[in-house]
Amino acid sequence: MALLTKPGVSRTVHLFAAPFLWTTIGMLLMVRGWGWCDPGRGRLLFLVAGLLGTLKSLFILDKIARRSLDRIIHFQDRTCLGAVYSWKTWLLVLLMMVTGIGLRNLTQPGPLIGILYGAVGWSLCLSSRLGWREWYHRIHRHGIA
Repeated sequence: MALLTKPGVSRTVHLFAAPFLWTTIGMLLMVRGWGWCDPGRGRLLFLVAGLLGTLKSLFILDKIARRSLDRIIHFQDRTCLGAVYSWKTWLLVLLMMVTGIGLRNLTQPGPLIGILYGAVGWSLCLSSRLGWREWYHRIHRHGIA
């Protein structure tokens, strides 16, 4: 029956996993978005994605990241790794994935979708700074690193 146990991990692992996922997914979205922007002027528009992503990060995702970190800090050690995000957040991730697949299938990806992907990707990367900061402080306060 040991195979059926949940993958419980420490809070420190959760504090690493949360920003790691946001950073990784954000970078993947930015790379995809960059590839869909036309060379030259289209790529210059990627700066617009950076501005939009910064606004989304500061006004929306930072609040979500803080709530998520607060949740994790109150976990008991050996909490399931999947609990790194609430079930509502996992549903939002699924919805965003389905939306992205739908956008790519309904239309030929181009600069507009590239800028959208770039903005979402940058906002995830920028807001992940809060998680990285919390993880860094935790490992240095507790002498883990």
